Amino acid sequence: MLKRFYPYEYAPSVFAIDYEKLYGNGVRGLIFDVDNTLVHHNDDATPEVEELFVRLHEIGFKTVLLSDNLRSRLESFTKNIDTPFICDADKPKPEGYKKALGVLKMKKAKVVSIGDQMFVDTVGANRLGIPNILVHFITVPGETRIGKKRYIEKLILGIYRRSSKYTHRLGTDIIKER
Repeated sequence: MLKRFYPYEYAPSVFAIDYEKLYGNGVRGLIFDVDNTLVHHNDDATPEVEELFVRLHEIGFKTVLLSDNLRSRLESFTKNIDTPFICDADKPKPEGYKKALGVLKMKKAKVVSIGDQMFVDTVGANRLGIPNILVHFITVPGETRIGKKRYIEKLILGIYRRSSKYTHRLGTDIIKER
């Protein structure tokens, strides 16, 4: 019953993922959530995030942003990032993920989705059978309120980590730092 919430892999951040190994394993497309995955909620892209996308494209990945945000938010976020986006995605419904696969022009077996919310990003990708990585959500120093869903996610993540059948489905060495 809980397996629909289980990611293929868990990472402390988008920067802890070994993208070269993912590419070596045949992954060619990446679907990214934005808020609390790449940057804190409503922040602009940082130089590190901009450099990450340059590096991903140099490796050979095609990327797309999939977000429930408005077009204006994503236009602002991508001003220095050369990647398409899908706004108002209504995740975890499958339509946004289908559109992302269409933008990438790839089958789901060649794509990995990366996001910070188990009930939205992980469930949405799992509904379509898209391999996915759940990253720890971004917080800012001094931020103490995380919401009820985050506590439930933490509980489910603890159960997931004890299940060797569902962990490391992208390979044991995809995450550089644990």
